[in-house]
Amino acid sequence: MARNGAFGESDEAGTPDNPVLITAAQLSVEEQHKARVRKYMTIMAFRFPALIFAAIAYGIWENGWVSMLIIGASIPLPWIAVLIANDRPPRTKDEPSRYDGPRHNSGALEAGTHHTIEG
Repeated sequence: MARNGAFGESDEAGTPDNPVLITAAQLSVEEQHKARVRKYMTIMAFRFPALIFAAIAYGIWENGWVSMLIIGASIPLPWIAVLIANDRPPRTKDEPSRYDGPRHNSGALEAGTHHTIEG
C-alpha cells in the first residue's frame, strides 16, 4: 500500500519514505564524457577522408577548384567538432528557465519630473 504522507511522514522527494526515481536521474559524468568524445570523433572522422577525396577529385577532374572546395569544407570541422562536443546535454521540460525578466529595483530612475541643478 502506498503512503500518502500521513502525519509524521514526509512528502519531500529523496527521503526514505519517498525515494527519487532512478529514471529522473541525469547521466553520469563519465557517460556524458563518452558521448561527447563519440560526437567529436565522429565529426573529426570526416576530415582525413575529405583530404583523400580532394586528391582523388583532382586526379579525376584535374580541377583545382573542386579540390580546394573540398579542403575548404574540411577546414572548419575541428571548430565545429569542439563546439558540438562541448555542448551541454539537452534541456529537459522540467528544468527551470533562468531568465526572470527585468528587475524592478535595477537602479533605473523613476518616471516623473526630475529637477536639475545648473551652475
